[in-house]
Amino acid sequence: MRVRPSDESGWSSDGARAAEVIAEQVRGAPPDEVPGRLCRTAVRLLPVAGASASLRGEGVPVRLCASGDRATYLAELQATLGDGPCVSAAESGAPVLACDLAAVADAGRWPVFAQQATAVGVRAVYALPLGGAAGCLGTLDLYRDTPGPLSGPQLSLARLVAGVMTTALMALPRGEGTWLDRLAGDHDEVYRAVGMIMAQLGVGADEALARLRADAFVCGRTAHDVARDVLTHRRRFDRDH
Repeated sequence: MRVRPSDESGWSSDGARAAEVIAEQVRGAPPDEVPGRLCRTAVRLLPVAGASASLRGEGVPVRLCASGDRATYLAELQATLGDGPCVSAAESGAPVLACDLAAVADAGRWPVFAQQATAVGVRAVYALPLGGAAGCLGTLDLYRDTPGPLSGPQLSLARLVAGVMTTALMALPRGEGTWLDRLAGDHDEVYRAVGMIMAQLGVGADEALARLRADAFVCGRTAHDVARDVLTHRRRFDRDH
């Protein structure tokens, strides 16, 4: 079933059917599987080619789940660059709708991300914050192969998925050894690596993180991959480079 509401008058019934589909997909799922199921359900319900979700991290978003390889790549790309619609949505706490990454307005806002995204066939990104009045937990990011906006009903449906994902994240167990704890460990690796780069180069945290990101991008790797190399002494940053 793919729900494609065509106008606002049809949203009530279409939204109810979509809510039934969402409930069916997450019913009985272990808590750590719910976000991934919701990403796949978003692709099923909306006219998008992929979806990912990332947790907001200080400086580096942490990918939570993705519907496929391309969505994984785009989520990791934004984390590595520290730039892109999902980063902007997390910072602002408001939806960021990049309707045409080949157009001047969107390409000019995130030039490197836009170039890389269009190179793999993505023309539009819709990033919705996860969270509420207490703050932004992260983002749900939807990717489409063709340019253009989501309709009002489609955006309402995307918000519904984001709301269910927020509820699921709030209900996840926290503490040592849990799934969220393991994700936080990946994030901590980046900042421990930043500390080592600061010592190697004699620079501040912002510049050290920028150097790590640049190294990852140039080498076609993720920031987390390079951080692990720094921590295991397979990668060292020298003052002369």
